[in-house]
Amino acid sequence: MTEYATGQGCYRRIVCLCTEAVETLYALGAQDAIAGISGFTTRPARARREKPKVSGFSSSRIERILAVEPDLVIGFSDMQAEICRDLAAAGVEVHLFNQRDIAGIFHMVRVLAVLVDRQEQGRELCARLQAQIDATRLKAGSWTARPRVYFEEWNDPLISGIGWVSELISIAGGDDAFADLARHAGAKERIIADPFEVVRRAPDIIIGSWCGKKFQPDSLCNRPGWDSIPAVRNGMVAEIKSADILSPGPSAIAEGLPQIAALIERWQHAQK
Repeated sequence: MTEYATGQGCYRRIVCLCTEAVETLYALGAQDAIAGISGFTTRPARARREKPKVSGFSSSRIERILAVEPDLVIGFSDMQAEICRDLAAAGVEVHLFNQRDIAGIFHMVRVLAVLVDRQEQGRELCARLQAQIDATRLKAGSWTARPRVYFEEWNDPLISGIGWVSELISIAGGDDAFADLARHAGAKERIIADPFEVVRRAPDIIIGSWCGKKFQPDSLCNRPGWDSIPAVRNGMVAEIKSADILSPGPSAIAEGLPQIAALIERWQHAQK
């Protein structure tokens, strides 16, 4: 009978095309297995010093990835499907995640933990993230009102928040003003064609997180008719940096959720 080796070191040279895979592998203590990262990696900061940058996000020169001799490449979503297809054609094993909600984030963590034989560390990481969610939800349960929250992922065209962002808003004690769009995975399906629709939905809090560029609150507040929005009138317009919330990994919960909760708490106190 043929025996197959299992256990630690199953994958020794992993290229991560997405920042959340890098973040998760470091959190699992498996950073030594990372052979290359995307130039868009943000977490942890040390990864940008320690690991070679071998790709972009939606485009890459395959030879740069192959040069680090990966035995596994981790990608995310249809935006990296072509890169993964080309790598597969070159004989490289690939795993393409596609998480769009909180349950998907936990699934990604568990799968990565198995791939690097860090199952116990994966369970511990999931437990810490779940404890943060539970504590935030418990505190939010004490509020007497739920603010309506508009999350803007992009400004031209206007794009509302994706699924896990909508869920985090709810956990923190708010209601996503565009929860009907959040169920769509693709950004094109979350475009708000008429900016006055935001005015009509009258959010109490506006969060800007323009993926890849700095949020400009003055630009948002000066849009025609937006001065009547409660969030604009009451100064409840704030930024959460995209690196803290728009990557579907642990940081969305560990970094993004507390910032949403803090804004909602500030709004609650302003109602008294």
